[in-house]
Amino acid sequence: MMTAQESGGIWDSALSADGLAAIRSVGFEPAGRVFGAAVYYLSATAGVSCPGTGVRHLRDGSTGTPGKSLTTVSGQGIPGPAARIAQAQYHGRRTAIDRMARECADLGGHGIVGAALNVREIPADSFTSGAVEFTVIGTAVRANGCPPPARAFAADLSAPDFAKLVMAGWVPAGIALGVSVGALHDDLLTTSSGPWGRGNAEVPAYTDLMVRVRQDARGRLEQALCQLGADGVVVSAMTVHVRSDACRAHPGGTDHFAEAVTTGTAVARFAGRRKLAPPSSLAVLPLG
Repeated sequence: MMTAQESGGIWDSALSADGLAAIRSVGFEPAGRVFGAAVYYLSATAGVSCPGTGVRHLRDGSTGTPGKSLTTVSGQGIPGPAARIAQAQYHGRRTAIDRMARECADLGGHGIVGAALNVREIPADSFTSGAVEFTVIGTAVRANGCPPPARAFAADLSAPDFAKLVMAGWVPAGIALGVSVGALHDDLLTTSSGPWGRGNAEVPAYTDLMVRVRQDARGRLEQALCQLGADGVVVSAMTVHVRSDACRAHPGGTDHFAEAVTTGTAVARFAGRRKLAPPSSLAVLPLG
């Protein structure tokens, strides 16, 4: 498939003027603007079971006590409402990114720079169910004189940062994601979450919930780096969102969900490149 440059056509991009100059300085040209999207119904992600009912295994292998506050870190492989939310949040992002990468390949691009991922909740109304919308947009780029690779890279770095990365001897391997959702059932009659009504004090169960989802998201990010064959990651965003819903299994109780998401550009060193030559010095001549 001929690219716009090869066929004499035009291209569009989501780059600024500085970004366009930056990618050209390291031998890349824009191939076109690319887009990916996915929409998931909220009804398919929330689930109805209570995270505090039954004995649930934690990430460290211990178990919780039924009927009391319980912190669970549910990843993609552990059943339960938190796991279903984590699966939808991960697959929604991954699907949008993969669709954007396919558009890049159709343009004959080598990769994508400046990818901007957006997640938006669409509230339910009298006509439609609630949903989560995942969209990502970026600019496909190609290196002059090189055939397209087997798999296009994607980077959420800005074009100037991408150029700095290449000049320093690194290349993007893809966008890496770490997503984890933890759940906590809280019943004020049997709670062990903290000293309610005793003034300003830490609530240990909630602290544990936040710590665990952050740690689990980091672990899943590291797994993604291994799958991409990367040496490291340049993290662009780390977010934690907490929401609470009335427990449907136990009236009077509350289910709390904490969602941690870490996103970044996985990077790898150029093959066989150990040390770059220092940049040449700038000559300054007196005018007097």
